[in-house]
Amino acid sequence: MKIMVVGGGGREHAIIKKLAENSSVEKIYCLPGNGGIAADAECVPISSTDIPAIVSFAKDNAVDYAVVAQDDPLVMGCVDELNAVGVPCFGPDKKAAIIEGSKVFSKDFMRRNNIPTAEYEVFTDAEKALEYLETAKIPTVVKADGPALGKGALVCMTKDEAKNAVHEIMQDKKFGASGDRIVIEEFMTGPEVSVLSFTDGETVIPMVPSTDHKRAHDNDEGLNTGGMGTVAPSPYYTPEVHKQAMERIILPTVKAMKAEGRPFKGCLYFGLMITPEGPKVVEYNCRFGDPETQVVLPLLKSDLLNIMLATTNGNLKDVPVEFSDGAACCVIMASSGYPEKYEKGFEITIPDGLKSSVYVAGAKLDGNRLLTSGGRVLGVTACGKDLEEAVAEAYKKCEKISFENAYYRRDIGKKALEFLHRQRR
Repeated sequence: MKIMVVGGGGREHAIIKKLAENSSVEKIYCLPGNGGIAADAECVPISSTDIPAIVSFAKDNAVDYAVVAQDDPLVMGCVDELNAVGVPCFGPDKKAAIIEGSKVFSKDFMRRNNIPTAEYEVFTDAEKALEYLETAKIPTVVKADGPALGKGALVCMTKDEAKNAVHEIMQDKKFGASGDRIVIEEFMTGPEVSVLSFTDGETVIPMVPSTDHKRAHDNDEGLNTGGMGTVAPSPYYTPEVHKQAMERIILPTVKAMKAEGRPFKGCLYFGLMITPEGPKVVEYNCRFGDPETQVVLPLLKSDLLNIMLATTNGNLKDVPVEFSDGAACCVIMASSGYPEKYEKGFEITIPDGLKSSVYVAGAKLDGNRLLTSGGRVLGVTACGKDLEEAVAEAYKKCEKISFENAYYRRDIGKKALEFLHRQRR
């Protein structure tokens, strides 16, 4: 089979490495890919948002199956356009991808289907939003309506922070047209858990739950990023929480999407907050999370391509989906200064023995040299018999990898391990 993966980050690298385990895969293209992905797939310099060029490439190269892994092309209808020329895809069509493409849609969807989430108000006028904040409960969360590379939700601990968020999103257009509408919502408390789920629109199979670390610095300080590391399984997602999430959130979401004429096929991501009242939805994503994919897929024992094909063909219930009993930890090695200003172009040194467990997010090739080209550069993943071993092994690997201005958090998994230790007492 010839497979095309649309995207170019660490998530796509993890997907490609897992797809390559299937013996029927003879060729993998990645559009646009990156310098690190080039070791595992043929990278093609076509932007992931250039839908006409993606479709032309798929036709010209007789692509058998496409995995649209990134949010923007999904929201733009990449799957619809590929399907129209006979290329089957993993990923939702445009009508279903709106569950991530519009925060307003997803909040209204949850409200009308009684799916637990934070209370909220929607605004299209900055002045009215600022007026609302005068009497709103603080802290609060201000969200851009559209996609914003995982950085469009601003947690505001003071009224001034909330007002600044409105100015940045609606007036300064920090996220472009994605900020034409905003959601101001209730601040929820509790640990966050990401539950990625395979679904064919009927059957839904949750993957191993994970916990992402969004803040740039240790102790969850600093600016929000696209993710600085993650661990799986998340200890906060207990059997009781899982039962509640399945009954109140996961199954009702898939059922309601189908009932509303938007059957979802692909990977549906549930970003959950485990509140004192039980799990509530923070956000939906219409694709694999990044960096959650980098810990979830290494724990997948079943064949990824067969599962993906089953979501496309509507027979997911007939395909085994098994995960190992172990744990995984991914530490993001970033460029110092991320997510603001940072320098690029530094050579990356990765020992040969570690390359299979390193997912490249922001790097380019210069001859035979791999150079930094982004804020988040590498995802360094380790698996272990338990979380403690996985975390320790991931940091051992980080110490053996080098590039100038490298920065990474030193506390990925720390809170999860502390929680586990308290549970054992």
